[in-house]
Amino acid sequence: MTGEERKKERRGKSKREQRGVQICSAHLHKACPAIYPSQMMSSEVLTRGWLQQLLFVLLRFTLSSAAPVNLTNGTECTARGPASYILVFTGHWSPQTFPKQYPLFRPPAQWSKLMAVTHNEHYRLWQEGTPASDGMKSFAELGLTVELVKGAKEARKRRAVGSMYRTAGIPSGIGHSSTELLLMPRTPLLSVIVKLIPSPDWFVGVDGLNLCEGGQWKQEVTFDLHPFDAGTDSGFTFSSPNFPTMPLENITMITSQNPNHPANSFYYPRLTELPPLGTIWLKRQVRSPVRQQNRVSNHILPDVPKPHKFSETPLDCEVSMWSSWGLCSGPCSRGGLRHRTRYILLKPANSGTPCPELEEQEECTQHNCLAYK
Repeated sequence: MTGEERKKERRGKSKREQRGVQICSAHLHKACPAIYPSQMMSSEVLTRGWLQQLLFVLLRFTLSSAAPVNLTNGTECTARGPASYILVFTGHWSPQTFPKQYPLFRPPAQWSKLMAVTHNEHYRLWQEGTPASDGMKSFAELGLTVELVKGAKEARKRRAVGSMYRTAGIPSGIGHSSTELLLMPRTPLLSVIVKLIPSPDWFVGVDGLNLCEGGQWKQEVTFDLHPFDAGTDSGFTFSSPNFPTMPLENITMITSQNPNHPANSFYYPRLTELPPLGTIWLKRQVRSPVRQQNRVSNHILPDVPKPHKFSETPLDCEVSMWSSWGLCSGPCSRGGLRHRTRYILLKPANSGTPCPELEEQEECTQHNCLAYK
């Protein structure tokens, strides 16, 4: 083959390669690998890039069409700016509404300091149906807030807690304590606890009350309080000695029939529900929120609503079981009598059922007399 023939062959091959590239473009590279193996590597790279772009577009479309996930459980607050509230706790623990085993001395009925925490859905001070934390156990049994404050401070580092507030205790079963609160949109929930003194591990409180609704701060809220058992002490009465519950039980509400035991201090089987043991009243302040607040206060505003007047709770008399029959007081066949007695466990109050007879007698018969020789 002459030099001229070689040049013509090279020119023909070049034209065929150019035509092959055009065929690839027209048929989306399907013919390239089969017709021209020399173009296989570049075609595979182009195809892989095109598939990656297609997958990326499909992924973006899927994510954009998916429904948004609600991570705030409906507690996200869109209100503009913070809100200042006055919080007033009122105790209704009286011998008229709760006459059974009402503590009169050593110590008399009273309330511990109140602890309030503003937070979001990522923090719980306490929760019905779950075990009490170590801090909650310490508070419910002894009225101590050290561990609770420590836990709230740790949660504040995670921006789950806004502020903590405390009031002084109330030295009687009936009375008020109050403080001012500042709530921020990112921490619109309020939790409150107050311990009953004396009691094994009983308290009243509010769990995660949302003060922001529909992007607006609520103006006024009243919340009735009922007793809860922290599940850490097994005492039945106000003055029961410390008897740890092992294993720990969940926090449960105490009702007129739960625990269903006559020895329980809140056992009132004639009532469908217990009267409120206390009340939380919250009022939004018109003035601008005060950022530097007194964290412990007991001032009472002039417009605090008057305490509710609850009807007296009737308390029925409770007596012991009968004792065994005594010996006959005379000859069995000549009108002899024998006796048995019982005693009062709980005196009636507030028009409750009076006590029955405490002594009973019957005539002796031959089969219940001692045989005399």
